[in-house]
Amino acid sequence: MKYDVTVIGSGPGGYVAAIRCAQLGMKTAIIERYGVLGGTCTNVGCIPSKALLDSTEHFHDATHVFKTHGIDVTAVTINFSQMILRKVNVVKENNQGLSFLMKKNKIDVFTGNGSFVNANKIAIKKNDGSTEEIETDKVIIATGSKPSSLPNVNIDKHRIITSTEALSLNEIPHEMIVIGGGIIGCELEAYMHDLERK
Repeated sequence: MKYDVTVIGSGPGGYVAAIRCAQLGMKTAIIERYGVLGGTCTNVGCIPSKALLDSTEHFHDATHVFKTHGIDVTAVTINFSQMILRKVNVVKENNQGLSFLMKKNKIDVFTGNGSFVNANKIAIKKNDGSTEEIETDKVIIATGSKPSSLPNVNIDKHRIITSTEALSLNEIPHEMIVIGGGIIGCELEAYMHDLERK
């Protein structure tokens, strides 16, 4: 298959670029390694953290703000598993919306790890081990980001976790230290802080 432009990565940089290229009349492909569109932001970053912040803001309002409006709410509790389930559904709705936008704009979506064979040929290694090649005139690299570690620190995903695991906890931790003051770090701290204010 031959494309005018191929985008590697389907996060906010990638999917917006792909849509714009398609709107300008270019035959466009997008390659996503993980099988769901949206990249870090949609799947394990901005969208899930904001969904959890929204939930904890409601909890905070119910326990601290409603009474100033003359609304008495007693025995307010957290159903943490439901909070996480809502976050999962928010992410899923965003994924479905992105898939719809790709179809609407006639963008071909490939799942796998994209790499250059040469300047105009991209190999897509799929999860089953097979490889597909496509030809393209132009390439946009929008491979995004992932959590980094610290020297001599073993991220065991149990005691020492990344933001990815922190957004999918099974229970509210008794204590947590967030290292990193980027957007996700600040939002994680804020949503955990709202959970502890009772």
